[in-house]
Amino acid sequence: MAVTGERVSLQPSEAFLRRRRLVDRGVRWLLFAAASLSVFVTAAIVYILVSESVVFFANVSIVEFLTSTSWTPLFTNANYGIWPLLTATMVVAGIALLVAIPAGTLLAVYLSEYADSRVREVIKPFLELLEGVPTVVYGYFALLFVTPLLQTFIPGLSGFNMLAPGLVMGVMILPYVTSVSEDAMRAVPNELREGAYGLGFTRWQTARKVVIPGAFSGITAAYILGMSRAVGETMVVAIAAGQNPKFTLDPTEGAATITAYIVQVSLGDLPHGSIGYQTIFAAGLTLFVITLSFNVLGFYLRRRFREVY
Repeated sequence: MAVTGERVSLQPSEAFLRRRRLVDRGVRWLLFAAASLSVFVTAAIVYILVSESVVFFANVSIVEFLTSTSWTPLFTNANYGIWPLLTATMVVAGIALLVAIPAGTLLAVYLSEYADSRVREVIKPFLELLEGVPTVVYGYFALLFVTPLLQTFIPGLSGFNMLAPGLVMGVMILPYVTSVSEDAMRAVPNELREGAYGLGFTRWQTARKVVIPGAFSGITAAYILGMSRAVGETMVVAIAAGQNPKFTLDPTEGAATITAYIVQVSLGDLPHGSIGYQTIFAAGLTLFVITLSFNVLGFYLRRRFREVY
């Protein structure tokens, strides 16, 4: 602000404008660097997975990897079929999603449409507490509590099985599904609810026919987050599901998932660069492709939803 005689000029000085431009440019570059960092980390992960997997597939047939149902890469008579690990991963994640998606969606509807502020303030901290429990605790809870409990209802249930960790993982990812879904539902404009009430809709009909479709994009993001969390979980399945690769769809049997195998090999004494060591990168690349497929599916569903509605 410059002073000219008795008049006070409200025009900013040149030095002030220069400082503002410098600050604006610095903030812009800082935000660009933050955004670029996530892209760089993702690209670096993909590069490591692909480069190591290329070396692996130079020694192992990709046809065997994708079609064989035997996974014994550390044995003398090695077999490299990914299907035992893949099926175990999908079975455990499927059980978790069967628990988390219905329960999480209904709980999100309750918190968004039915619960008053006092009830919401009680339930939300408990959900956040579930998020903060270490996954190792969930693993031993599945092994030492849920499995013996299930054995009373399912005679002959193996001590290591896919059912118990699947159920526990469903509880573990429940807060993610509930929180993101509730935020999406609460973002739906109240005018839509009032219009539905004006047409004679009940609260449940309004939630089912107005709120959920209106929040579909956010709810889909919650489901994709839950899927990715379930597929990538490590300690629960490593502790309670077993570490024996087995091609089976029976959840009462034990089997090693992709993440459990990666943990098993990473803690071993395999030399760096050996075929056995490189299998963890091939398995990791498979896991990455699965997660990417879930995200592509979520994008397709959101786009299809916008076309319909």
